[in-house]
Amino acid sequence: MKQKIVIEVPLNCTKCKKKVLTVCTTAEGVTAVKFIRDGKDRVEIIGEGVDAAQVTQDLRNKLKFAKLVNVSKLD
Repeated sequence: MKQKIVIEVPLNCTKCKKKVLTVCTTAEGVTAVKFIRDGKDRVEIIGEGVDAAQVTQDLRNKLKFAKLVNVSKLD
């Protein structure tokens, strides 16, 4: 089952973006990562069988803040 995960993270600098990309791309099942910067800084993860809670927890460990916003199923 393919899913889309949206997580709110701080994207203040390039170092933060690199940390987010490192965590997201090393998670099992991730096929695409996209940054969304419309009012709030968010990262959109698309993949199959991705553990959203674990990715959010890993981002919290690296960045001190991450909030799981949405998990939805893609057709």
